[in-house]
Amino acid sequence: MSYPARVQVVEVGPRDGLQNEPAPVPIAARVALIEALAEAGMTRIEAGSFVSPRWVPQMADTAEVLARLRPRPEVGYAVLVPNLQGLERALASGVREVAVFAAASESFSRRNVNGSIAESLDRFAPVLEAARARDLRVRGYVSCVLGCPYEGDVVPAAVARVAASLHAMGCHEIALGDTIGTGTPLQARRLVERVAADVPMTAIALHFHDTYGQALANILACLELGVSVVDAAVAGLGGCPYAPGAAGNAATEDVVYMLRGMGIETGIDLDVLAAAGRSIASQLGREPASKVARALAAAPPHP
Repeated sequence: MSYPARVQVVEVGPRDGLQNEPAPVPIAARVALIEALAEAGMTRIEAGSFVSPRWVPQMADTAEVLARLRPRPEVGYAVLVPNLQGLERALASGVREVAVFAAASESFSRRNVNGSIAESLDRFAPVLEAARARDLRVRGYVSCVLGCPYEGDVVPAAVARVAASLHAMGCHEIALGDTIGTGTPLQARRLVERVAADVPMTAIALHFHDTYGQALANILACLELGVSVVDAAVAGLGGCPYAPGAAGNAATEDVVYMLRGMGIETGIDLDVLAAAGRSIASQLGREPASKVARALAAAPPHP
């Protein structure tokens, strides 16, 4: 069985994690979290989004967060954008990567972006065109790839259609999101196999939530196929405003611990990462959801 020698872990906690908090997190705490993640060795960090503050007030101060970050040439900060207005705000903030988001479920698409899947893709076309003209990389998210809170099971062919459309439009990477965390390993593997028939494996990323405790197992099943980009959220932050009951993303600490134990390089310092997770969890008034973070905190100090 073959696994990639190196996996790029994309940190999504500062955006996908914090956007689900009941109240906005202070700017200083968001900046401190991102800086700590960069210190841990994260080279791709989703720092926020330029969606309407009416819909996601937790991300309203993304421009100020980006302005306060220390320049780090080795770290790429990405933001989510829903339209050309969001793209212009991203450009003004100096980011070099943006992300757009579609769904594999019609019901989720209508609740999340107020339009059908086809309508959402049409809206993204000018965003992608403008981003390419300005030499920005664009990531495409596909939500509900292993289940929908409104429709139940989602067939892999439906996911592949959306993923292939985003890739053909110019997205350099397609993140497959198990938004409600219902997937299991063989389902995840079969999904990736089907999507890889239409999208290069090198362009596929995993974005698995851990609602049913399956995220690590699902990631492992897909690594066996050659996927080498995995999204995770420090301290297991997250959920989804449009998927009630969905838990956070796979915890970055747990993902890094697993990969390290398999001899797979990530370039991430687990101890520094865990400290970042404990800090933001304390800011939010709770313990990290990461099992590794809890174990490290309880372990006696190294001699």
